[in-house]
Amino acid sequence: MRILIVGAGEVGSSIANSLADAHEVVVVDVDPDRVESMTYSHDVLAVSGDGTDLDVLVEAEVERADVAIASTDDDETNLATCGTVNTVSDAFTIARVKNTTYLDTWRNHQGAFGVDFMVCTDLLAAEAIVRIVGLPTARDVDPFAGGHVEMAEFEVPAGTPLAGQTVAEADQFDELTFVAIIPDGADSAVIPRGDTVITGDARIVVVGRPAAVRSFSATINPDEAAGEVDDVVVVGGSTTGELTAELLAQRGIKPRIVEVDRDRARELAERIPSATILSHDGTDPEFLTREHVQNADVVVATLGSDERSLLAALLAKRVGATRAIAVVEQARYVDLFQEVGVDVAVNPRQVTAEEITRFTRERHAENVAIIEPGGAEVLEIEIEEGSVLAGRAIKDVAGELPDGVVIGAITRDDEYVVPRGDTVVHVGDHVVAFVRADALDEVTSKL
Repeated sequence: MRILIVGAGEVGSSIANSLADAHEVVVVDVDPDRVESMTYSHDVLAVSGDGTDLDVLVEAEVERADVAIASTDDDETNLATCGTVNTVSDAFTIARVKNTTYLDTWRNHQGAFGVDFMVCTDLLAAEAIVRIVGLPTARDVDPFAGGHVEMAEFEVPAGTPLAGQTVAEADQFDELTFVAIIPDGADSAVIPRGDTVITGDARIVVVGRPAAVRSFSATINPDEAAGEVDDVVVVGGSTTGELTAELLAQRGIKPRIVEVDRDRARELAERIPSATILSHDGTDPEFLTREHVQNADVVVATLGSDERSLLAALLAKRVGATRAIAVVEQARYVDLFQEVGVDVAVNPRQVTAEEITRFTRERHAENVAIIEPGGAEVLEIEIEEGSVLAGRAIKDVAGELPDGVVIGAITRDDEYVVPRGDTVVHVGDHVVAFVRADALDEVTSKL
């Protein structure tokens, strides 16, 4: 496919990097330095200019594009870009926005703004945070197959029961598949075998029925996984913080929100009646102790500033909070946050890039989760007649698929199917598979 990306920031460059090997990618950006950087660092055609300018789009040969992605940091620019593309091309248009009002309008009137698909950065980040809140000990959680399957990533702390076990010893769950292990310090994932040892501080990726994933999480740290999460403190009344609190409230959790600006605090109190609003500085240790933040199951730092979010998360941990999740605007800080003590760092732009990526496969994946480092992916694909798996047992197809592929789960007519070697895959099944980056192109063309 020919893919046009307008905006070469973190989202645009991440998408370009993941697609350049398999597709013809054209990137447009107003910053000449970014354009030059993209030309040398990625196998793409880069054009300098404003994506809302028809002449610039013509220079980028927009009429040849199969997909056009507007991924700048400005909502109005992205909407205008999609509208302009729509007048001169049949490309499938994707717009990234922050303002949920635009998303609501688009959902109520499909095709509004000339946009075929819209992603809201803040909402996607909030959804990711709430999924992690709901699964203690997890670093990342993604639903697949309409919620019948979950992918979860865990870190295995040294000294916990799982550390030192082989995969065969740890695999006590019928409806769960170990699909990848990332040893501490490794730059890519390892496909686990029965005799693979799960070392301390390694990351492990599993795919399975949600109940099985939750049971597995308890084996990593039984104390942390025990009980339901019911006390969540959101530090920072940013849009992401507000949306996180709203989603928590919808799940029956009554969050506490700490917001220093009194006007914003009053606004949040009106919008989320079930939440307790505390108008104070969330980086004040005495306040945190006085409000018993140390008793919270999870503290979520969404202050809109990486420095302040890091400070709030670390202070919450210092006073005794069980877990701390922080929103990180700069992707390069994600590892740093987690190395210094934040349990999970969520980068909204990375989450957005994942959501957009699933529309740009050779054949659209139903869902995609990107596993870092190495850029491996967990894909959900509906099996069609032309698939190498259609009507065949998994063991009979093994030699036709490249190394680096693990089928983690199958759903059939909304029923969970445990994937085993003799499992026959039917047309219409939804297959959830882990695929290493070097195998993505071949796998997506065959499944």
